[in-house]
Order: sequence, then structure tokens, then C-alpha cells
Amino acid sequence: MTSKTCSLFVLSIVMIYFGRFGSSLILANLQNDIQNLKADFNSSLPDVADGGPIFTEKLKNWTEKNEKRIILSQIVSMYLEMLENTDKTKGHVRRISEELFTLKNSLPDGLKKLKDLKDLAKLPMSDLKIQRKAVNELFSVLQTLVETPTSSKRKRSQFQRKCKC
Repeated sequence: MTSKTCSLFVLSIVMIYFGRFGSSLILANLQNDIQNLKADFNSSLPDVADGGPIFTEKLKNWTEKNEKRIILSQIVSMYLEMLENTDKTKGHVRRISEELFTLKNSLPDGLKKLKDLKDLAKLPMSDLKIQRKAVNELFSVLQTLVETPTSSKRKRSQFQRKCKC
């Protein structure tokens, strides 16, 4: 995927998943703004392709809608961070920033969930107190895991086995 289509692809996924845009007209307008932004960043230089895509490749691992909301909320935040240091007097930068900011405001749960994942990754699991707390919660965690369906596909296959139509 080229860098030109990569940015549009990510933005399209973000917009579709959050129901922000039902109209292809708005997306077409943003496509022009994105083309202008690409010119601002010289994104047609050959080094852009080095190492492959940075966002679209990660999206492939997040399959469920709620999962995608988590990763997309982080991607939107990263785009906003990137655009903070750009010339906001340019109309296309302002419009893209405004749309991304609107999307970010519709994602408070995704950002909270991402923070929870980061906090879990930082837990010092070699700490004896943490280990004791973890052991105390083990049954509850396993119970939640057992009660949580792994996917809608599994539910359907279980239903089909039960139904002797």
C-alpha cells in the first residue's frame, strides 16, 4: 500500500468505525485535504516506504469492533499530536485536525482501556505483594475468562450443534 493510500485508508477506517461519517462527500473533501497535507510533509519521497506502514499493519491484529476502537483511539491521538506542530492557519490542516479532534472526543472509553493496558504492562510481577494480590484475584479472572465468549463465530457453531433442524 502506498503512503498516499495508507493515510486515507486509516482515516477511512477510523471514520467508519465510529460512525462519524456516513457521507462519501465529506470523505472526498478530506481526501483533498489529506493530499495537501501530504504535500506539506513531502510524503512522496522514497524513504516513506522504508519499513512498511506504521498504522495499517497494526490494524490487522485488532479484529473485533471494540478492539479496533482501542487501537484507533490511539492512532487518532497520534495524528493529533503530529498535527499540533503544523501550521493551523492552513485550511486543510485545520479541517483535518477538527475532524480528528471530534473523533477523539467520541472515544473516551478507548483511551481509558488503552491506559489500562499500559498500566498492566508496567506491573512488577516479580514483586511479592503484586503476586499475592494476583493470586487472590486468579479465580475471579479465570471465571470472567470462561464466561466471556471468544467470538460470535463460536456462538454460532455452538448454536448449530444444538439445533437439530
